[in-house]
Order: sequence, then structure tokens, then C-alpha cells
Amino acid sequence: MGLLENISSSIVKAMKNKNNDELESLRAIKSALLLVKTQKNSRGEIAEADEIKILQKLVKQRKESAEIYSNQDRLELAELELSQAKVIEKFLPKQLDHDEIEKIISEIIDQSGALGMKDMGKVMGIASSRLSGKADGKTISNIVRSKLS
Repeated sequence: MGLLENISSSIVKAMKNKNNDELESLRAIKSALLLVKTQKNSRGEIAEADEIKILQKLVKQRKESAEIYSNQDRLELAELELSQAKVIEKFLPKQLDHDEIEKIISEIIDQSGALGMKDMGKVMGIASSRLSGKADGKTISNIVRSKLS
């Protein structure tokens, strides 16, 4: 079952359970996927890697909004954004923890022969492709930076 079909069946479940927060999140996912699927240059299909990028973007948007709301002392809106982010994260591959990411990045640095910050681009390219969908780009960047400096 593809992601779009999975989302559609989850929407039906959320409607039956009258779970409005989850329903809103699922509709946002479906809307984003359909937008990409129906773009002019699209063939009507979305690659799995692109689906993951879309979901990651939606999660990132929700977390950034929650942070802004928290800074403005609008905690009820921040909680809503974070709960929507959790719903969206259910459809992402399992995220690696900090130690696992560090281990993989250390292996990449050893294999690529990176010696300092001048090699950060090379390491980031390899790490981003290997950890795609499994780790946040900001986390990867911070770990690479700390390892190379």
C-alpha cells in the first residue's frame, strides 16, 4: 500500500473516531502529496524519497511554528502544532538517535579521508544521502561540524 492510500485510510479512521487534530494533520499530508503528484512536470507518481522529503518538510514547519508560538506565550497553539508533527512523524521511517548518527558520520569521515572543515561539503553530501529520511539535516550538520573541527 502506497503512502497516499495509507493516508486516505487513516483519514477515514480519524473521521470515524472524530479525532480533529489527527484529521487536520492527515489532510495536510494528503494535500501536499496531491499537489506534488499533480504538478505540471510530474508523471502522476511520487518517488518514495520525495514522499519522505515532503513529510520531513511538514514536520519541520510544524516544529518551527510551535517554537514561534512558544516564544509568544501561545502554548495552546504550540501544543497543537507539536501534536500535528507527531501524527506526521508516524509516516516517516524510524529516526536514528544521536549516538547512531554519530557512529555513521564517524565511519563516513574515516572512509572519505576528511581531515577538517574544508571537507565538510564532501562529508555532508555522503551523510545526507546515507541518512536521508532517518535523521534531520540540521542534526547531521551539527554532528559533522563538531567531528571535523
